This record gives sequence, structure tokens and C-alpha cells, in this order.
Amino acid sequence: MVEKNKIKVEKLNLFYGENQALHGIGLEIKNNSIVALIGPSGCGKSTFLRTLNRMNDLIDSVRINGNIYVDGQNIYGQEMDVALLRKKVGMVFQRPNPFPMSIYDNIAYGPRIHGTKRKAVLDEIVEKSLVQAALWDEVKDRLHKSALGLSGGQQQRLCIARLLAVEPDVLLMDEPTSALDPISTLKVEELTQTLKEKYTIIIVTHNMQQAARISDYTSFFLNGELIESDQTDKIFTAPTDQRTEDYITGRFG
Repeated sequence: MVEKNKIKVEKLNLFYGENQALHGIGLEIKNNSIVALIGPSGCGKSTFLRTLNRMNDLIDSVRINGNIYVDGQNIYGQEMDVALLRKKVGMVFQRPNPFPMSIYDNIAYGPRIHGTKRKAVLDEIVEKSLVQAALWDEVKDRLHKSALGLSGGQQQRLCIARLLAVEPDVLLMDEPTSALDPISTLKVEELTQTLKEKYTIIIVTHNMQQAARISDYTSFFLNGELIESDQTDKIFTAPTDQRTEDYITGRFG
């Protein structure tokens, strides 16, 4: 069976005012895979990640040219509904950002906005999302308590569950474990392995070991350019570009 591309990026350039942050990025991302974006700080990883659900549209000075296709549809085309795009391609941020409301209401928030009102349906969505995020057993007896009372690792998994509740196709993760302790980090990493059966996951990480552990493919960014992208084991054992090898072996970055 031929693996289908979920996302195709062609000749993507991004400018902050006069400053060019991304240079001619081309990348294909396969369905139900985990892609790690690596590279030193300020190299364009997070900027690129945010182009995939048009989060950069929220910054006044940003100008973008090139094409990004999700399931064959150009997300920068005029007919694209950006609200629907962000439902389909959701984002998990570096620091957990639960809403100041109950655990239940955090998860139900998105479905309610999209028109789901029946309590029985919301109950089912909340349980299913928390089960998928490996959090249900830890919080099922405190669903109506404040989400702010959860630990950092639990809050991050809650944010993942909140995303899953609106049934996305793609999960964007911007250093989702950088603020977490090692045990919480491991839980999130294990979670990604389960989630990729149903979703396509693109994760920005500064942690080389994490990229090697959890991703199927790795893309190395440097100074706004995509230097190399390949299967993770090849990137880490036999990269084709010397700059990739220098970064992975700690010579810079």
C-alpha cells in the first residue's frame, strides 16, 4: 500500500516585514506519521509549524508566498475557511494553557463552539478525549474541579485532550514537553505513539533523544532553510549534509 501524503509544502517563503524567516521550504508529510522538526533556536522551526494552520496570519507584518496543501487543498487559497482549518490542524503549545474552568468544560469548550449542546453527547466526547489523551483514569473523579489544579504534565495532556475533542486530523506540537519533568515527558511521548495510529503529528523539539525516540521522519532546519529531511534513523546515523551531522553531534546549536 502506498503511503499517502497528508501535507505537501511547496516553495514556502515567509517574511516578517523585510526580514525573511523561511526560504523556499519544500516538504511532504505522510499520513499517520510523526515528523520531528529539529534545529537551533531561531532557525524557523516554530515559524514553519505555525504556517501549517495559518497561526502566522495573526501577526500583522507577516507575508507568505508558496503553497501548502492539506489533503490536496491549498490552505492559503481564497476559499479556505481558516476556522475549519484550525479545527482540522490543531496546535499544542510549549507551555500548558488550560482555560480557567473545570476539566470537563475545557474539553467540552470546542464541541460547544461547533454546535454540540446535548449533555449526553458532550459527556461521551469528554470521556473519549480524556481516554485518548491517557488522562481519564487520573481525572474521572474530579471532572468538575478546576483544570488549574492539575500538575503540569496533566495540564499538557488535558490540552491534547481538548484538541482531540474537536476531531482534528493533524496535531502540531511546539516543544510540548520542554516545561515538563522527565516522567511527564515520557507520558506525552508514549501518548504520541498511540495517537499516530489516528493522527498525523508534527513536533518541534530541541531534544535530539526525543526526536530519535518518537519520530518516523526528521527535518533539520538552519537559518530559515530546510537542510535535510528523511527517515529519522537515516538522519541520525547517516545524514547526507555535513551541517546536519554537525548539529546532531553537538558541534553547534
